[in-house]
Amino acid sequence: MQSNHEIILQAHDVHAWYGSSHVINGISLDIRRGETVGLLGRNGMGKTTLIRSLLGHVAQRDGRISLFGRDISKVPPHEVARQGVAYVPEGRGIFGNLSVRENLVMAARSGRDGQKDWTLERVLNTFPRLAARLNNQGNQLSGGEQQMLSIGRALMTHPDLIILDEATEGLAPLIVAEVWRVIDEIKANGLAVLIVDRDWHKVLSKSNRAIVLQKGLVHLQGNSNNLLENPELINCLGI
Repeated sequence: MQSNHEIILQAHDVHAWYGSSHVINGISLDIRRGETVGLLGRNGMGKTTLIRSLLGHVAQRDGRISLFGRDISKVPPHEVARQGVAYVPEGRGIFGNLSVRENLVMAARSGRDGQKDWTLERVLNTFPRLAARLNNQGNQLSGGEQQMLSIGRALMTHPDLIILDEATEGLAPLIVAEVWRVIDEIKANGLAVLIVDRDWHKVLSKSNRAIVLQKGLVHLQGNSNNLLENPELINCLGI
């Protein structure tokens, strides 16, 4: 049996550039099996760039990134996905010309260890709104329904780690509550979660640890409960 303390994703001294702009400046982090890590920071501090660097979407990057102990520093994004990492991007990225069912089924595959916990039936039970819109095209869904579809599609890949970038941005309060409920269910199922969201109170209440970025550097990190009591957090987030 694998240890609950097993490191899934580990990054050491990661740098990333867009052209001549040095956006990520030597960040190191690790995410362990079953834990939830919050990634916080004001807009433009490098949160999405860091995520995209970890997943191989940023061409200009340096440093070592490993997944289950395997060096993936030069591996393309689709291979990272095959190794057990699911990504729910800011903007959702669903296929508007495919039905809800097609969006979900096209992503379905077994996990790294052959696990098949997140069947189509389970995803639809988790998101009743999607079950009711199963034959609607993606572009016929509301923003909240599209976000649910994006999360559901990620779960259909049976990941060990799911990365949620701005999970509740622009959503109505009832839908926001639904998304957080599903995140709780994902955590209860033993998945590791890396989450970015503007509601820093909620992120800290849902996570074990958090990392706060400032200008492409890790400015604060530690136990989420402790960070809630750290006055410097408020300054970092510009609140």
